[in-house]
Amino acid sequence: MAELQSLEELGNAVGTSEPEAPVHVQKLDGQGRAYATGKRKDAIARVWLKPGTGKILVNKKDFTSYFARPVLQMILQQPIYVVARDGQYDIVATVSGGGLSGQAGALRHGIAKALTHYEPDLRGPLKKGGFLTRDSRTVERKKYGKRKARRSFQFSKR
Repeated sequence: MAELQSLEELGNAVGTSEPEAPVHVQKLDGQGRAYATGKRKDAIARVWLKPGTGKILVNKKDFTSYFARPVLQMILQQPIYVVARDGQYDIVATVSGGGLSGQAGALRHGIAKALTHYEPDLRGPLKKGGFLTRDSRTVERKKYGKRKARRSFQFSKR
């Protein structure tokens, strides 16, 4: 067996090569819409995105009437503003489970995923902004012998 003189010869002998980065392609349904599911806490949002005038419907209501607090409206519009696509897409979503805050977070996650399905080039800025990461924090379960998940009963010496 011949001795190898350098690391390059070893790489050539083994045949290892750099794994190629995955190529993201556009994923649309039969009606030309991008579909994605977003989750946060116990809330699940199903999101359909298509080119349009910027109308956002949540459970068949306008998002400003469904999410009355301006903070929640801002949260779900964040991915659209980050990629400068406000007024270009119509969004239809159904949300269920959890409370309003969790639903807004789930909707934000779903919108970001749907944007990447429609325009794969937007994946970079959305990932950098943290919109594609599912926030895995959930409510901690209650333990026996405790009043809540961690809160103990009040201690009394006598």
